[in-house]
Amino acid sequence: MGQKINPLGFRLGTTQNHHSFWFAQPKNYSEGLQEDKKIRNCIKNYIQKNRKKGSNRKIELDSSSEVITHIEIQKEIDTIHVIIHIGFPNLLKKKGAIEELEKDLQKEVNSVNQRINIAIEKVKEPYRQPNILAEYIAFQLKNRVSFRKAMKKAIELTKKADIKGVKIKIAGRLAGKEIARAECIKKGRLPLQTIRAKIDYCCYPIRTIYGVLGVKIWIFVEE
Repeated sequence: MGQKINPLGFRLGTTQNHHSFWFAQPKNYSEGLQEDKKIRNCIKNYIQKNRKKGSNRKIELDSSSEVITHIEIQKEIDTIHVIIHIGFPNLLKKKGAIEELEKDLQKEVNSVNQRINIAIEKVKEPYRQPNILAEYIAFQLKNRVSFRKAMKKAIELTKKADIKGVKIKIAGRLAGKEIARAECIKKGRLPLQTIRAKIDYCCYPIRTIYGVLGVKIWIFVEE
């Protein structure tokens, strides 16, 4: 009997922290969660919209692609602090980008009493983040690269980062086959049952001409 659990939720309070920090009464808790989701969706939509504007030239992931690893939200009485952890913050460094994003978030939240403050934090080792590797695999598959070659190349990129193990799994109609299947590649150690082991994880959907593929990436950072 397979018993599976999200590696991040399994380690909350030990090696994994919450991405939202705020307090609310029980009757207002659901409103706070919906507000957090609106903020995160608005930021991701802004990144995708502005990335499409500059997609006329060929984009290389390590130079101009904007990949958000996670978004932290800290709420105070009169201020909402939003910290965007991003791999390559070239787009958000442009003049007026932060101010424009703050205006969009203010309209989305629709709160007069709270102002929004956005901070950008660049990830020091981008290829240590599973979201960036998943975005790289998606970019390769959309350009008709073999899924096995894309997975092996993603594993090679992790050599630049100091990690102890990585596992990549892709499921769906691989290479356009009629029957869906799953392929997996692994390198190094991956102690999923050890709570003190810091493991990063992401589940990323990729839309291709053959249908949706699901990518799961586990990265064993340290113990």
